[in-house]
This record gives sequence, structure tokens and C-alpha cells, in this order.
Amino acid sequence: MVMAGSALVIGVAGLLLSVSLTRRIGTSDPLAIPASWRKVLRIRALPEALHGDFAPTKRGTERIAFIANPTKSGISEVRERALRACSIRYLPQPMWLYTTPDDSGHKAAREALSADADVVVAVGGDGTVRAVAAELAGTGIPLAIIPMGTGNLFARNLELPLGDTAALLRIALEGDNTAIDVGWLDLDQGSRAADRRHVFLVMAGAGLDAEMVAGADERLKRRLGWFAYFFAALKHLGSRRMTVSVSVDGSDEVTTQMRTVLFANVGKLPGGLTLVPDASAQDGWMHVATLDARAGIVGWTALFGNVVAQGFGLRVPDVLKAYGASRIDHARGTSIVVTMNQPYKVQADGEGLGLARTVTATVDHGALLVRRTTR
Repeated sequence: MVMAGSALVIGVAGLLLSVSLTRRIGTSDPLAIPASWRKVLRIRALPEALHGDFAPTKRGTERIAFIANPTKSGISEVRERALRACSIRYLPQPMWLYTTPDDSGHKAAREALSADADVVVAVGGDGTVRAVAAELAGTGIPLAIIPMGTGNLFARNLELPLGDTAALLRIALEGDNTAIDVGWLDLDQGSRAADRRHVFLVMAGAGLDAEMVAGADERLKRRLGWFAYFFAALKHLGSRRMTVSVSVDGSDEVTTQMRTVLFANVGKLPGGLTLVPDASAQDGWMHVATLDARAGIVGWTALFGNVVAQGFGLRVPDVLKAYGASRIDHARGTSIVVTMNQPYKVQADGEGLGLARTVTATVDHGALLVRRTTR
């Protein structure tokens, strides 16, 4: 009886010790404990202190702020991985902030900067990245990206390892910084000047491009990804062409008809398409491309063929453009002014900005630091 009682006491003590150690490990490193056991032992996946605050840190230790779009699937798993990644590198507990339906990341980024974050990580789609970048541009604080959107165009153009969360976190926490150009749009919307300026990292545009963005069905975007924009574009293939005047760096205006006008900081689209082959986020230029298609389906088919051909370095000679059913024209400068014959919808990195008749696009060379490679 004495031996049995002693064994029972030792067993209970061992169980309590095991539970205590498991809870302690799970609190600092959630992924080390299976999710089922975390639930049974009531282990919090993320300590409350991580929401909007940093833990005390030693001088010289980087403080990381994550700004996440909570509507994206898999955010909780990324949060746990981020906590573990910081823990095993002996970094302080990261700040974890969320976007809201009314604010896609501007307020959260300002809060992270006020807390003296050394790196800000945008976890979400191009909209979240764009909002965070708008606040970080010119501050010298680097932006890291965990892409979780429909198109993830900026991350694709930076050639980040999409879908590999471990690699993305390694880049965010250990990577080198690269200076990236930032594009700015000034819209003539008849509103206050403070409401007219918008940042973009990938592309902005007016006409068919913006109509496609505005008309994309959210359910299709969740199910089909970027391909949902294709169905939105079909609704506007028969719309009337725009009459647009373009001036580059103060040059005389060139007026023509087109389907859409695009401002490009980078040139690649999903599916391996290259819309603006010469565009680079480090060249200090703002690129503009005008696209036109005539003769119905023949023109649209020819336009798609031209876009595909550009990806292989093939372009239609200027002398033949006047006789074709479609055409793509390119120019570049530091300031580009586009005036349309009537107000058209405008978009920036997939976000609708409303109607405008005059759009001015400028480039801010090397204004944003982005983590894109590991040491």
C-alpha cells in the first residue's frame, strides 16, 4: 500500500509537472504543441501582450510589427509561426495589429511607427501592402511582406517565395533591404487636396482596367483568385473607347483613343504575362502604357497576343501599329499627366479610387525599403 501510494503521488506530481512545462512551452512557442493539446490544456495561442505592444528589449534587438488582414484564411497559423520565428531568434515579442473594414492598414502602420518598430510586416493582399507602404515611404523603416491576397502582384514582381511561410518569415526577420520606387497619383476629383493623393506599388489605371477591378465579384476572387478579374473584364469589352491626352514631363499633349491607360511601377501580371516589359521598381521612372482594341473580338484577340508577345521580347513595329486592330504604346518619365474626355473610374493596386478626369502620376525614387532577400 505504501509503495502504491508513493507511486500514485509521484505519478500525479509528474503529470502536474508535465502539464506545467507543456503550458509554459506552448505559451512561448505554440507550434511546438499539437493544436488538440493546446485546446485541452487551454494554452493561449498568442499572449495578450502581443496585441499592440512590444515586450522589453535589449538595445540593438530588432522590434517587429505585424499588420494583418484578419479576413484572410490562415492568419491564425501565420501568427503562431511568426511568434515562433521571433522566439527562436531571441527577438522580443512582436507587435500584432489588425486592419479593419474602414482602414486597410494606414492607422496600424502609424501605430507601429509610433512604437518604434524596426521592421513592419504586411500580412495580406496588395491592398494591405499598399496601405502600410504609404506610411513607411520615406521613413527608412523597412517593409516585409507575407502575401495572402488574390493577386499578390507586388510580391510576385519582387520574386518572393509565395506560399512558403517559413521562407517569407526568414526574409522578414533576417533579410536584406532593397530601396524600391513608389508611385503617387494625384486625382482631379473636385475634392480636397488631402483626399486626392494615393500611393501605388504595382500599377494604377483608368478605363477598362479600373472597371475590371470595380466589377470583380468577391466570391469569385476567393474561389478563382486573380482569374475572377477576367470575367469582370468581359462585361466591358463592348464599351466605348476613351479619348485621352497624355503629357510626359511637361511635353506637348498627345491625344488618342484607347481602352485603358496604365501607370506602372513594375510590369508583371499573374499567369506569366508581362504588360510593361521595361518597368522596374528600381529604375526611377514612371512608365505609362496605353492599350487599344478595335474590330470587336478580332481586336481583343490581337491585343492579348501582343501582351503575350511582349513577354518574349517581341513588339509590333510602330509603322504597323496604325494598321492593326490593336496597339500598345509605351512611354516613361518622372511626371505623367493624363486628361480624359470625361470622368472615368481610377484604380491603384486593385483598389478603386472613384471617378477622375485628370490624373497625374509621379515617381518617388527609392523611397521605400523592402526586405526581399536573405543574407
